[in-house]
Amino acid sequence: MQPRSLGIIGHGDFGRFLETLARRFLPGLAVRVHARKAASDGARFFSLEETCRSDIVIIAVSIRAFEEMLMKVLPLLGPDSILVDVNTVKAHPAELLRRHGKGRAYVATHPMFGPYSFEKQGGSLTVLRLVITDHTLPADAMAGAIAWLKALGLDVLTMSPQAHDRMLAETLFLTHYVSQIVAKGGFVRTDIDTLSFGYLMDAVESVRGDTELFRDVFAFNPYCEDIIRRFETAEGEVHALLEKKNI
Repeated sequence: MQPRSLGIIGHGDFGRFLETLARRFLPGLAVRVHARKAASDGARFFSLEETCRSDIVIIAVSIRAFEEMLMKVLPLLGPDSILVDVNTVKAHPAELLRRHGKGRAYVATHPMFGPYSFEKQGGSLTVLRLVITDHTLPADAMAGAIAWLKALGLDVLTMSPQAHDRMLAETLFLTHYVSQIVAKGGFVRTDIDTLSFGYLMDAVESVRGDTELFRDVFAFNPYCEDIIRRFETAEGEVHALLEKKNI
């Protein structure tokens, strides 16, 4: 199937970002957006029913709202619609899709980028990473979809939902955790910043305002608890090292 339409359900920060990407990089696709707070106008915003009849339908709501929205969307999908999940955590939505989405075509993904990293990349998709953790497409259709995504410049990886969540806890969640601590501590840029401190503040500024995602990842990714324990243990060991007297 050659997709002719894309439906985006949810118009928060990431939903708006997906719309921007679609209109810039997929100009031949009809884009339909369903937003809870926007009235249907038949041009940009559409009803949930109309949006779900698109060839590709992306649910771009928070992971807390995902199951409720999924249950609304599934009966409204067209017979050939492909449902796409873009949640940051993967094991939880994958379990929901397998339980409720039997017989439906779906792809579970995590775009490892957002508006900030896209801008830092100069408005290009090149080398930005997309992880695919589950799908129900035929092998040839999935291979074609991956080739299409790579042609856009994306670096596409495949792995299990559990492997993804384990690595996510050690990377994205750890970055958020450290950045929240730095921000809460009131640390800011100065006139004598080292290059490495600049990199640290880049990380802080990229995630400091995204407390909702930070809390959601912690709530739905069981590997995050271990990351906090390891961090606090290491912090204590480093503090002990500073207090250790030279002999």
